[in-house]
Amino acid sequence: MISTTELPDFVRGLVNLASPRLGAEAVAVSDEFFAPKERMLADAPAVFIADKYDDHGKWMDGWESRRRRDGGHDWCLVRLGVKGTIRGVDIDTSHFTGNYPPAASIEACLSDRAPDERSRWTTILPTTALGPDAHHYLPVASDGVFNYLKLHIHPDGGVARLRVYGEPVAAWEGKDRAAVYELSALANGGRIVGYNDAHYGTVWTLLTAGRGLNMGDGWETRRRREPGNDWIIVRLGATGTIEKIEVDTAHYKGNYPDRCSLQAALVTSGTDSAVIDQSMSWDEALPPQKLSADKVHAFGRDLIRDIGPVNHVKLNIYPDGGISRLRVFGKLA
Repeated sequence: MISTTELPDFVRGLVNLASPRLGAEAVAVSDEFFAPKERMLADAPAVFIADKYDDHGKWMDGWESRRRRDGGHDWCLVRLGVKGTIRGVDIDTSHFTGNYPPAASIEACLSDRAPDERSRWTTILPTTALGPDAHHYLPVASDGVFNYLKLHIHPDGGVARLRVYGEPVAAWEGKDRAAVYELSALANGGRIVGYNDAHYGTVWTLLTAGRGLNMGDGWETRRRREPGNDWIIVRLGATGTIEKIEVDTAHYKGNYPDRCSLQAALVTSGTDSAVIDQSMSWDEALPPQKLSADKVHAFGRDLIRDIGPVNHVKLNIYPDGGISRLRVFGKLA
């Protein structure tokens, strides 16, 4: 177990594949007498309301099973929002003190339909001790690609939140090379590489489907009080030539950027930090464009410069502000 002051790299740099914003769902459970399974995947941190009760007893923000009297243990089946490789999990027992599970384990599988008795499961987290009212940041060593998880709690109790940190994996084999795809989308393997500031919002939602839910659903920087501009770098899910760019300022009205531009490059090797250093000299694919409040801004081939195949882009905003969604569409190279 790692304390909350020592967040591991997989929490800071990867996506929660079990987020409902990505379409994740708790699909089955052995028991949910005290608190429903859906609460365990909620994006917001768990809360405790001292005087809140319901027909089953104390209201708890998470999934909680009844006290087992017949042996065995409880479990919850989760369908991830996108398939991907898993690098770590957070089994959060916040506010569960006398009712937390003493241990947990996780199995995973890849399946086109809900798993059944024929499914092949891989143990990605062996039975691990848990404590009360704490985040448990636990690394995962498997390199497999999965889209279903089964969280086992031993023997029963409550889990406030389950976070599953990993990298989405897209299947590009056999795709039409003449078609245009959203290369930046998380579901297609897009990933945030780095940024200079992300004081507000949830950065990775920049690459999710749909428009922002509110002003906290996107990337927003602090008010810049010094010269320069803010930026964010995205690794595309596949190498391609850019055909269209969308920059959405949904819900950002008094705090949208004045302008934006986009640089891009084909990066063949290097760590994320090396990519950030190299990005200063990348070619400009989209020259600075004026932005406005709460609007989808679409930039087509008439504005986009032909710089050939790329797999990384850098969105620059001037001088600061909030962007709800960035979409980079292109043809596979």
